[in-house]
Amino acid sequence: MFFIISKVLDFLLNPIFWVLVLLGFALFVKNAKRKRKFLIITIAVLYFFSNQFIIAEFYRLWEVKPVNAKNLDASYDVGVVLGGGMITYDAYYERYTFRTNTDRFLQAVYLYKEKRIKKILIAGGSGSLVYRSMLEAVLLKDFLVKTIEIPEQDILIDSVSDNTHQNAVESAKIIKSNFQNPKVLLITSAFHMRRSEMCFKKQGIKITAYATDLNTGPRRFQFNHLFMPSMQSIIYWNKLLHEWVGVVMYKIMGYI
Repeated sequence: MFFIISKVLDFLLNPIFWVLVLLGFALFVKNAKRKRKFLIITIAVLYFFSNQFIIAEFYRLWEVKPVNAKNLDASYDVGVVLGGGMITYDAYYERYTFRTNTDRFLQAVYLYKEKRIKKILIAGGSGSLVYRSMLEAVLLKDFLVKTIEIPEQDILIDSVSDNTHQNAVESAKIIKSNFQNPKVLLITSAFHMRRSEMCFKKQGIKITAYATDLNTGPRRFQFNHLFMPSMQSIIYWNKLLHEWVGVVMYKIMGYI
């Protein structure tokens, strides 16, 4: 049930949904003064959420900064890669399709090849209400073994979890059954790391954070970045709002 609720919240939290609701009021309200007010509010809300500089500043405050691999310990027993729509399989063309957050598993491959992590644990089931048989961890393991040629015994998977809380629960079971006092490197997106850390801490797993795909770099003051609207900014807002509400909901549910 919580999984379904989270998907509904994803829809409701989308700034485009808010803009459409406000636009609906502006179109159907008969009072001319109120109609104008709703139109102004709609434009203001749309501009706020599409402004590149504003969303970059919010991400800068929220994201966990990456660390240089040179500053890590010499070796970790396992690197836990959290799923998030990284890979699917296109049955029609018979090939893997890589989507978002792929920096997570690419960084894990790099760390493995550099002997910084001894094993890779991929945590991620379907994560979809529709494609329940599309198990991300299974697909990614298949790719890593067959294409990257990582030994199968060095890849552990959790293919049943649908969200970050379940990632932590299932990963904790695997870690505790395979390692004694392990050193664990948690690998996930910089914007996703805060909630992930809290979930693993709740499960009694001590981790070192290794944030990936950072969205913010040096602060920019170019005209287009300061003032020009961007649809990509709205997508970023949707992801960030998902994280914020996720933290609140997880706290209420006792997941963190």
